[in-house]
Amino acid sequence: MHIWKKILKYAAVTLFWIGIWWGASLLVGKEVLLPSPFAAGQKLLSLIRDSAFWMQCVWSLIRITAGLFIGAVLGVLLAVLTVFLPGARLLVAPLLTVIRSTPVASFIVLALVWIGRGQVPSFAAALMVLPVIWNSVTTAIESADKGLLEMMQVFSFSPMKKLRAFYLPTVLPSFASGFQTSLGLAWKAGVAAEVLCTPRSAIGTSLYESKVYLETAELFAWTITVILLSLLLENLFAFLCTKLKSSMGLQDRRTPDA
Repeated sequence: MHIWKKILKYAAVTLFWIGIWWGASLLVGKEVLLPSPFAAGQKLLSLIRDSAFWMQCVWSLIRITAGLFIGAVLGVLLAVLTVFLPGARLLVAPLLTVIRSTPVASFIVLALVWIGRGQVPSFAAALMVLPVIWNSVTTAIESADKGLLEMMQVFSFSPMKKLRAFYLPTVLPSFASGFQTSLGLAWKAGVAAEVLCTPRSAIGTSLYESKVYLETAELFAWTITVILLSLLLENLFAFLCTKLKSSMGLQDRRTPDA
């Protein structure tokens, strides 16, 4: 019953905003400026029936997901480096500050000079993820229970056992939270990069072409696609993260045995 109440609640909220959209489109009265939900929905159904639509979605997912995981891996490695080598933090901190402060559009334009346009979305996604993951993992390691770590050293725990029994349970919740936040950032940055660099077979390229040819209903249909794919990724990751936490027993963490 609980899940049905949740579904009905989200359905009611969705219908409310669709109603606002429909009312606004009636007030504007010009499909080229603001198409109705019906027109956008029709266009989306038309796109779904085309195999090229699915290829564009798949290639965009591949590019952005690749950047997401590259940024996550680099963020974890940098976090470990800067925590255990204090001197490294002085060198890395200015770079991360620049990444956080510079508009993503600037990096996209620069990347077009450095690398092929097909790799730019992955590059943009990785840049958005890197500082978020670095901050999450660094904070988790620095706030870890030092007494528990000292106890492991007294009982001569091996490095692998420390990693499995202490560091992974300590870092994983913060990493998961940072990664979930990064998903939305990476997806938006990746699609924005596709709009600017227009690689072959990409959602962002179709968004750009819809804008150029004033196909506003198609523009809305692709925007809906971007939102739905982003929600799909976030929910899939949340599900996998819950399963991983459960398998590692993080809901009921105990002091490990020597």
